[in-house]
This record gives sequence, C-alpha cells and structure tokens, in this order.
Amino acid sequence: MTDYVAGLDMGSTSIKLLVATLEGAEVLVVSRRSPWTNLEGGRAEMPLDRAVDVVRELAAEADRALAAGYRIRALGISGMAEAGALLDAADRPAAPVMAWFDPRGAAQIAATPEEFRAEFPGRTGLPVGPLASISKLLHLRDSGIDLAGKTFLNVPESIVRALGGPRVAEYSLVSRTGLIDQDDSSPWDAALAVLGTDDAVLAERVSAGTGVGEITDERMPEGFRGAVLTVAGHDHLVSAVAAGATDSGQIYDSMGTAEALVRVLDGPLPFAARERLALAGINTVRHVLPGKRVLLAGTKSGLLMRRVLQLLGIGDEAGRAALDARVMATPTSGALAHGGISVDGARNDDGVLKITADSDGLSPAELFTATLLHGNDVCAELMTIMDREVAAPTSTLLTGGWAGMASVVRARELVLPAVTVSTHDEGTAYGAALFAAYAVRPTTSDTFEAVAAAFLAGHSGSAAPTKERN
Repeated sequence: MTDYVAGLDMGSTSIKLLVATLEGAEVLVVSRRSPWTNLEGGRAEMPLDRAVDVVRELAAEADRALAAGYRIRALGISGMAEAGALLDAADRPAAPVMAWFDPRGAAQIAATPEEFRAEFPGRTGLPVGPLASISKLLHLRDSGIDLAGKTFLNVPESIVRALGGPRVAEYSLVSRTGLIDQDDSSPWDAALAVLGTDDAVLAERVSAGTGVGEITDERMPEGFRGAVLTVAGHDHLVSAVAAGATDSGQIYDSMGTAEALVRVLDGPLPFAARERLALAGINTVRHVLPGKRVLLAGTKSGLLMRRVLQLLGIGDEAGRAALDARVMATPTSGALAHGGISVDGARNDDGVLKITADSDGLSPAELFTATLLHGNDVCAELMTIMDREVAAPTSTLLTGGWAGMASVVRARELVLPAVTVSTHDEGTAYGAALFAAYAVRPTTSDTFEAVAAAFLAGHSGSAAPTKERN
C-alpha cells in the first residue's frame, strides 16, 4: 500500500486537489471551476452542498488516476477567507455561501453604532466594510435569518465538517471574520452584541495543521476514507509557506482573483498600529505559522484583469498567451499619450472595472497594459503605508495564476523589490498537503519548521494537472 497526503484549495476561481508523497513530491493535481452563481451588482454565491460535491468529484478523479492500493493519510484544506456557511444544529446551511468579494453587508456594517465602527479597525485589525464575515452575517440577520443556535464556518472549515470532521475555526481564517480581538484571538464581545448572538456563532479555535477527526463521508473514495482532516488556513498564507516566504524581510505577492501582499511579523502590532493600517485597508491578523502575525494588503487587480480578458473575448490559455506576447511587445507604460486609456477599480473596497478611453490607437494590449499599471499604483500605495509601520522588505516572491504572464511580472518589477517568481504552480494546494503531513508527523515532538523543511525539500516540480472541467 502506498501512502500519500493531499491538499485541497477551495479557491475563488477554481477548486484544486493535489496529492503528494509523504516526502513532499507532487503526484497529481486535479481541478474544477468553483461553482459560483454570478448575480447582479457584483454578487456571487454557491450552495455549500455543490462545493462539497465538487470536492467529491475531484477525489473520485484522483482515485481513478492513482494506482490501486493507495491510502490518503491526511487531507489538509485551505482556501478563501471571509466566505462561509452559517450552520444550524443539524449542519443545514441557512443560506448559500456568499463570495468574499460579494458587496452584501455593506449597508448593515455601515449602520452599526459609531463607537463600534470606531473601535473595529484597531480591535480586529480589519477595515470596516463588506469583506469581513460579520458584514455578511449582519446581512443574513437582516434578511430574516435567526442567528441563535447557529455557527459560522469559513469555507475550508465547512468542508472539514461535511467530510466528517468537527466544527472548528482555524486562527488565520477566524481572525478575518471581524469577530475576534487580535490581542488574544478571543471572541470580541462588542461584535457579538452587534450581531445579537453569543460566542456559539464561532467554533472551537484550532491552529493550522491540527488533526481534527477523519474522513467518514461514504461518498468519498475508499482510499480517502479514514484520512486525518486538518484546516490548513487562509490560502494566501498557506501558499506563502509552501513557497518558503516566511521571512519578515520578504514581500509575498500572491496574484489570483485577489492580489495579496503578505508580510510576516514576528509578533502582534499594538492597537494604534493596527488601527492605522486598517484605516488604509491593510489587515493585521494571525498567520498560519505558530506565533506569527501577518500584514495582508489586498487588491482586486486579478479580478479586474479577469474581467478585461472577458471583455476581450479571451477565455483560454492560448488567447491569454497571445495577449501576453502583444503586451510584451508594447512599451512598459504603453504607446499612447498619458491618459489615452486608463483603468480604475483595483482597490480592495472597490472591484468595479472602470475604463476611460480618451484616445485613438486603442488595442487589447493597451487596455491590458493600463490595467497592469493601475494595479501597480495600488500596490505602491499599500507598500508605502506598510513601510511606515515595519521595516521595508528587500525582496519579493511573486506567485499565483497571473504570475505566469511575463507582462504581469514586468509590471510588478516596477514597484516591488527584487522580484522572483515561485516555482510552485499550485502553491495553496501544495501548502495544504504540507499541513496534512504535519498533522500525521511521526512524533508530536517534530516541530512544524522541521516537517516543513523536509517536505519542501522533496518538491520535485509541478505535477501535470488534469484538464480543468466546468
């Protein structure tokens, strides 16, 4: 019997399952589109049971590809924060999962008491706005859903529960709900009072890599059943660990649907610093690494780039590669006069693609260049603000789906220090597999650092992914 570990990435664009050896060598990757239903006004949602079905489909595909007699020892689950399911006592979701970028809840969080909103940034390390999970919970409450007796689980935690694990709240995920005091990671009473509920809305807090039960779901393949379950944590942070970006002197730029600028902190920042950063849109929250905190500055650059490709009718890798080549043949700042074409909307509190064209000579390459330059401007603003609070980084590790485009790398080299590109094509799923390996380490005395060093040393490049299916 061959033993493996697996990592699951519950991503905004796609859901990926990666299987690796216990030594860290990738074996296979399978993928499906995330099953969102897109609604008007930037809203998006998916039924939790459909997300669980996609996970089962991926496990079945992996089962067919693996040699007979295999066993998955552990499954680590990472993915998006803020989005999740509100479960009743029978594990029935009260509503579909709203995407992290869904604007619902903006009016409700803005209508909370002024003193609560004033304390929110420094207490939670998060900006006041619709991204934090509390805003979505307020929206559900005002839609007529009774929060009493219900528990909110982020998407990765919800999948753990659906596969047979208990209800748990991993620190890096729960710290992005707006319900946690960042000083000690305890429930914030003022937030619970605003919701009109108690701390039962939060599950038991656990660290990333903690074994929390086993897969008992009978719809999972036999080789997966009995695997230890663990919540690996917030996707951007997990992929940073997989890439080895754990030094406070680095900036980790993860470019997916969301672009995340990640800076590791060796300890918590004081209330006043968290407040200043949050007011500028920068999060100060728990890391997946033991004892660490993190600055996380998000942009919606990836979302805007995706929408530009859609406007241009580009929906496959060949079209994307052809556009990339045309952009690389264009001057870095474009060939048009300044202001000939401009883009806006990448700030994390926005996400609405706005194009201003005030010139002839327009082309797809010029539009994409303008989108990249706008993303640069937003990144530069965030870097300047972070550098006021902590020492400036000396290097950058760029990763994520957009990092495969030479034009994207060239653009970010204009505003970020010493850029290199990660060799991990599926950093989040691979990092989740690393946390799975930690959950079943031979002895509990093995530190996470030791397990990670050995596992990452076994990375032998990217496994050949299967064709993504809708």
